[in-house]
Amino acid sequence: MAVPVNEPDSSRFYVTTPIYYVNGTPHIGHAYTTILADVLTRYHRLFGKATWFLTGTDEHGLKVQEAAEAAGMEPKAYCDGMVGRFMELWEQLGIRYDRFIRTTDPDHVAYVQEVLQDLFDRGEIYSAPYQGWYCVPDERFWTEKDIEDGNCPDCGRTVIELEEENYFFRMGKYREWLIEHINANPGFIHPDSRRNEVLGFLKKDLGDLCISRPKSRLAWGITLPFDSDYVTYVWFDALINYVTATLELEAPSPEEGWWPADLHLIGKDIITTHCVYWPTMLKAAGLPLPARIAAHGWWLVDEEKMSKSRGNVVRPLDLATRYGVDPFRYFLMRDMTVGLDRSFSEVDMIQRYNSDLANDLGNAVNRVTKMIGRYSDGVIAAPGAAGGEEEREIEALARRTVESTRSLVETLAINQVIEEILGLVRAVNRYLEVRAPWNLAKDESGAELLATTLYTSAEALRIAGVLLGPVMPTRTGDLLRQLGASPESEGGYDALTSWGGLEPGDPVPGGEGLFPRLELPEDLQV
Repeated sequence: MAVPVNEPDSSRFYVTTPIYYVNGTPHIGHAYTTILADVLTRYHRLFGKATWFLTGTDEHGLKVQEAAEAAGMEPKAYCDGMVGRFMELWEQLGIRYDRFIRTTDPDHVAYVQEVLQDLFDRGEIYSAPYQGWYCVPDERFWTEKDIEDGNCPDCGRTVIELEEENYFFRMGKYREWLIEHINANPGFIHPDSRRNEVLGFLKKDLGDLCISRPKSRLAWGITLPFDSDYVTYVWFDALINYVTATLELEAPSPEEGWWPADLHLIGKDIITTHCVYWPTMLKAAGLPLPARIAAHGWWLVDEEKMSKSRGNVVRPLDLATRYGVDPFRYFLMRDMTVGLDRSFSEVDMIQRYNSDLANDLGNAVNRVTKMIGRYSDGVIAAPGAAGGEEEREIEALARRTVESTRSLVETLAINQVIEEILGLVRAVNRYLEVRAPWNLAKDESGAELLATTLYTSAEALRIAGVLLGPVMPTRTGDLLRQLGASPESEGGYDALTSWGGLEPGDPVPGGEGLFPRLELPEDLQV
């Protein structure tokens, strides 16, 4: 099946998350990656781009087969139940993907087999005996030199010795090509630390990749089209999904398709599969590589990676239910720098909420809407000629924040985007203290400057609300409604963020506090 290919530098944005393994329930790490993809998609849509957001589940392999057996279920039935948990959580977290792909979907199975057959026909896949070490949890073969004291070098668990006939993909022949591609495209792997990690991995010999498992050992997978006694290795199956999802899509323009993706989001623990296996597979298949692969860090608990065995998994729905979906999204985006690890603390989340959202943003909106109700009969007053350097500084800061938001989103620096927007909000609070509209209202001579002050404050907050919309779509919608602005993102980024969007005479309804202050629960108090 021919794959329509997108030309670079197009006005579209195709982002993927990893497809999540269904042998466990979603945790905060899954939520972070998927919310980040949702936020990026919303920003690019705000910028006027056509967008496509893919997420889904990885459902084949030994771990799933064993989990299904332990539950007394057929693998497909087990997967169906687990998939429902992911889809329900994404809906509850305000995530709006375009497709949720499953590796059991018929179109994916068919395309994987098509790719396998093509590679086999062209000699890119061959049969050979294999004797070596196998990690069951990671479903990965290792050589003698790779293992560490009898354990898997990736997960640290015990490996077993296997000897069997298998099929191999000629991955090693693409080592030099991949090194050249990474060096020629420094933005291909983000951040630089992960890029250097991959280049370090490629310094040693890159062997061929075993891409089959005998059905006598593993029956749950996609059957090899050229040998029905085998299923394909779960990673070879899973990685192809990103292309599968584009096959039947209507192209964003007559000249281009949706492949390749503009951005793959992954966790740093799957960097080898996505930055070594995947590019070489694409090269062998004659397909272009994604523009960028971004590997983010882990959310840690007590400086350790979350895992079921340690019992330290943070459940995102519990936090979203307790503190609100938008505050939860805000915290994840505000406190994680893409590429670095971050320790999760519920106390930190509450403190961030109170500092940024209750004290700064919520307080500013509450003050301004109440003063407009009190001093301007509840409508936007026309700004007068009165005013000076203070007003010009607020307007200039708003314009700079609009510009920096676009550039920072392109670098995936969402935490910096939020900090700059909050800088604008804090500037409004300081501006109000300088202008003191409560004093201007005492004397008729201050009426014109009062109107200017209220307009300047409200307009800056409107722009801040638009810019924060992708992070907190529900609460910022309420914010804009309280200011009398439309929460709908019509008119394009430039129109929505241009100074002067509030119309004099429009009602400012105000409302309940957007972010009531949170108290630290007793179980978190020291």
